[in-house]
Amino acid sequence: MSSKKKSAKTAHLQEELLAWFDRHRRVMPWRALKGRRPNPYHVWLSEIMLQQTTVITVGPYFIKFIGRWPTVNALAAAKLDDVLAAWAGLGYYARARNLHKCAVTVAEQYKGRFPETVEGLLELPGVGPYTAAAITSIAFDKPAVAVDGNVERVVSRFFKIEEPLPLSKPGIKTRAAELAEGVPRPGDFTQAFMELGATVCTPRKPKCAACPWRQDCVGRKAGIAEELPRKLAKAVKPMRFGKVFWLKDSKGSFLIHKRQGQGLYEGMYQLPTTDWLADAASAKDLPPPVAAKGLGALGVEVRHSFTHFDLILEIWSGRAPKTVALPGAIWVTLDNMDDYALPTLMKKAIRLCTVRPPKRRA
Repeated sequence: MSSKKKSAKTAHLQEELLAWFDRHRRVMPWRALKGRRPNPYHVWLSEIMLQQTTVITVGPYFIKFIGRWPTVNALAAAKLDDVLAAWAGLGYYARARNLHKCAVTVAEQYKGRFPETVEGLLELPGVGPYTAAAITSIAFDKPAVAVDGNVERVVSRFFKIEEPLPLSKPGIKTRAAELAEGVPRPGDFTQAFMELGATVCTPRKPKCAACPWRQDCVGRKAGIAEELPRKLAKAVKPMRFGKVFWLKDSKGSFLIHKRQGQGLYEGMYQLPTTDWLADAASAKDLPPPVAAKGLGALGVEVRHSFTHFDLILEIWSGRAPKTVALPGAIWVTLDNMDDYALPTLMKKAIRLCTVRPPKRRA
């Protein structure tokens, strides 16, 4: 196929997708209305929140954030603890720390204005190649190829790419760039590409009859669209084990503390917990991190899945003195615990401690 014919074909595909998007674009709290210029702060905030999270989940968080911090300068002036508390439940908490760090950088080094190029955006904390491309195209309507999971799926099926992910990622990006070449509305095209994968070219039972590219989709013609993209078999995630402690004082408050150091849950609050070990038997012998009286296992476990491992924590309860030798320790109640950045794992444990009576071992 000549480059001239290829260019004409690409232009036709772009027209079809943009026309489809004009008819079917979803209303989202961060998406500018048709004909309006996007707010770069809204685009950046939503893209960070949407990493490994669904649109339905992100919506209320986004509205809460812009209600409390309507500009990037306002977010930069916020306390990190407040940002982490507002983020609690979205997971991947390094994103929240980088979100705040990025806001500070934009406010202090860029006078509250986001860079308008991929290269400039990549200099910001927490902004990788995909996010930089998405912001460049959506917020500033400049050509940039943003390839998320939805785009990977559409491209894999459209070109019938049978090489499994993640090995096929470079080829998929190249093909996506071909489809986006010279597009007249880069921002709308980027959103349309993602929207097509999210609403039509879905992981299971794709709605091929509603797809604007159905006539040219090689995967559909071959009858294998739903099988694509293929993926390498996932390795079994390792397990880790430990204990978590529900420690109350004489007035019924319970103990949490701010996690010190770097790594998982850095800067977040948690119930006192032991180390998390690979050996379940060794984990059963771990002592509590603070002195407590009347310790006993509740007979329940809290389970949680992280990206790289699964975790099982045995829940113990007891009483602790008002002053404990635990850095960042504070006493809270069920009424005010939401003022602190407690990750989902810890909220699960608290629910297990409060919805059923303790069952102590004899």
